[in-house]
Amino acid sequence: MRAFLVLLARNRLALAGGIVMLAVVLLALVTPILPLADPDVTNTSNRFQPIFSEGALLGTDHLGRDLLSRLMWGTRLSLAVGFAAAIVAATLGAAIGIIAGFYGGRTDNIIMRGVDMLMAFPYILLALAIVAALGPGLFNALVAVAAVNVPFFARNIRGITVGIAHKEFVDAARLAGLSNTRIILSEILPNVIPVIVIAMSTTIGWMILETAGLSFLGLGSQPPQADLGSMLGEARSALITNPHTSVVPGVMILIIVMSINLLGDGVRDALDPRLKSGALSRPMATTQVDRSGPVPAPTGKGLLEVQGLETQFHVKDRVYRAVGGVDLHVEKGECLGIIGESGSGKSVTALSLMGLVASPPGVITGGAVHYDGEDLIGAPYRKLRDMRGRNVAYIFQDPLATLHPLYRVGDQLIEAIRAHRPIGKAEGQAKAIELLNAVRIPNAEKRVTDYPHEMSGGMRQRVGIAMALANDPDIIIADEPTTALDVTVQAQVLTILDDLRRSRGLAIVFITHDFGVVAQLCDRVAVMYAGRIVEEGGTEDILQAPRHPYTARLMACVPELGGGKRRLEAIAGLPPVVDKLPDGCAFADRCLKVQPECRAGEIPLEWQDDRKVRCLYPEDKTREAAE
Repeated sequence: MRAFLVLLARNRLALAGGIVMLAVVLLALVTPILPLADPDVTNTSNRFQPIFSEGALLGTDHLGRDLLSRLMWGTRLSLAVGFAAAIVAATLGAAIGIIAGFYGGRTDNIIMRGVDMLMAFPYILLALAIVAALGPGLFNALVAVAAVNVPFFARNIRGITVGIAHKEFVDAARLAGLSNTRIILSEILPNVIPVIVIAMSTTIGWMILETAGLSFLGLGSQPPQADLGSMLGEARSALITNPHTSVVPGVMILIIVMSINLLGDGVRDALDPRLKSGALSRPMATTQVDRSGPVPAPTGKGLLEVQGLETQFHVKDRVYRAVGGVDLHVEKGECLGIIGESGSGKSVTALSLMGLVASPPGVITGGAVHYDGEDLIGAPYRKLRDMRGRNVAYIFQDPLATLHPLYRVGDQLIEAIRAHRPIGKAEGQAKAIELLNAVRIPNAEKRVTDYPHEMSGGMRQRVGIAMALANDPDIIIADEPTTALDVTVQAQVLTILDDLRRSRGLAIVFITHDFGVVAQLCDRVAVMYAGRIVEEGGTEDILQAPRHPYTARLMACVPELGGGKRRLEAIAGLPPVVDKLPDGCAFADRCLKVQPECRAGEIPLEWQDDRKVRCLYPEDKTREAAE
C-alpha cells in the first residue's frame, strides 16, 4: 500500500486531484454536523440574494433557499449516487465478463451478444428509457446509470479473462482438481481486480455526470431534495439574470469530475506493474546522458570503440550501477562475444551503445562510444535515429515480440528499408525476397507474405536477422538471438551469421550465455560480471586457459559430451546487487582464491601476456606458484 501511495504521489496531477477529491469527500461527510441552514426551507422574500450576502455566503435561489446548504447536501447526495452506481456496474459487469471469458463457447456468445445489444443503443437514450419505465426518482436514476455502464465493464473484463483463462497456472489449477468456481475466485478474480479498480476510477466521474444529467432533466432527484443536477435544472431559467445560481453547482460538478479523472489516471499508472519503477512519463527518445567527468578521446582501435561506459538506473532513492565502466572495441569483419551470468550487464551495455536504454530510469553517467571516431553518447536524436538500423543494427532475443503480429514479414522488411531511404513497392518486394533468401528461408517468394505467427521460432529469428541486414549495416549487435531455439536451429542461425559476416565484412557483437556459441562464432570474447569486464582476449586462448577465477568457474559449469565422468560445478552464492557493490573485486565473496587484498580497493583491468584480466591472483599464476 505504501509503495502504491508513493507511486501515486509522483504524479503531481494525480496528487492534486486526490487532495481536492479528499477535501470534497470530507466536506460531504461532515455536512450533517455543520451549522448550515435547512436546505429545503423557502423564503420567497429573500430570493436571488447575491454571493457573500449576509446570512447566505453563496446567495439564495429562486425560492430563497440557501445555496451553500443545498450545495453541500447536493454534493453529498451526488457523490453517494455516483459511487454506488460505479460499484453496482463494476460488480455486475465484472461478473458477466468473467463468466463469459472463462467458459467461452456458447455461453460467451449468448452473453456477449446480449451485451452488444445494450451497447447498440446510445447510452443516454437507454438511461432515459429505463427511467421512463421505472418512473422518475433518484434511486431509479441510479439503476439506469448503473445499467448502461454494465456493458462497458463486462466487455473490458471479458477481454482480460479470455487471455488469463488459457494460462498455464489456470491449467495447473484444473489438474489439481479445483472446481470452476474455485478457479474463478482464486485464480481469475485476483488478476482482474486491478483492471476493475482502474476502470472504476476512470468512470466514477462520468457516472456522476450522467446522474446529474438525469436530474437536470427532472428524472432524478425530485423536489425538494437537491443534488447537483437538479440544482442546475432549477437555475436554468435564471441563467442570464442571476448566473450565480447555475455557476455554484456547475463549478462543483467541474471540480468533482476533474479531480476524479486526474486521480483515476494516477491510479491506473500506479497499478500498472510495468511502471513500478516510478517512471510515470513516456520514455525519452534516447537514453538520458549525465556525464560529469571528461569524455575519453578515441584511440582508433576499431570500427566501434567503447571507453569507460557507465549506465545506471535511478529508481526512487536507489542507484543501480548496471554498467560500471566497460571498455570494448570491435574491428570490421570481427565477431566479439560478450558472455556472463544473467544480470551481469551485457544487454544494458548493448542497448547503451545507441541510446536505447529506457529513460527514465536509465541514465548514461560516463564514458564514450566512438563509431568511426565519432562519439555517440549524447548525440542528437535525429542522428541516432538515422544510424539505428543503417549503421548499427540489432537482433533481439525474442523475434515474436520484435515483429509486429498484424503485418506481413515482407511489409516489415520494406518498412525497415523505407525508414532510411525511399523505395518503390516492386523494388521493396524484390529486396525483401532477396533478404529472406540471404538468411536461407526456403520458398522466400511465398513466405514473404506470411505473418509472424505462421512461422516457426527459427524462421522468425531468420526474419529478424534479415531485418538487421536490410540497410547493409557495418555492425550488428545480436542480443542472445539463439537462446530460445533448439540446438539444430541454433546451429543453422549461427552458420548464417558467420557466413554473412565473412561475405559482407560485418562486425558482430554477440551476447550469449553459451560458451559453445562463443567457440563456434567469436574471434574474441569479453567476460562480464557485475557490470564490468573481468577478462578479455582471444576466444581460443580463453577457452583453453581461462585466467580469471570467474571465467574458470563459469566454464566448469558447462557439461561436456564424451568427456567421461566429471563433476558438474556450480558457483556458490549469488551475484552482488548492483546498487550495493562491495569494495574491491565484485567476485570476491564467491571466489575460492580470495585474499584480503582483493577487498582492499579498485582492481584494474590490465594486460597479462595475451589478454586483459581484472584479478590479482589469476588462475595460471596461482598454479605456477604452487608448482
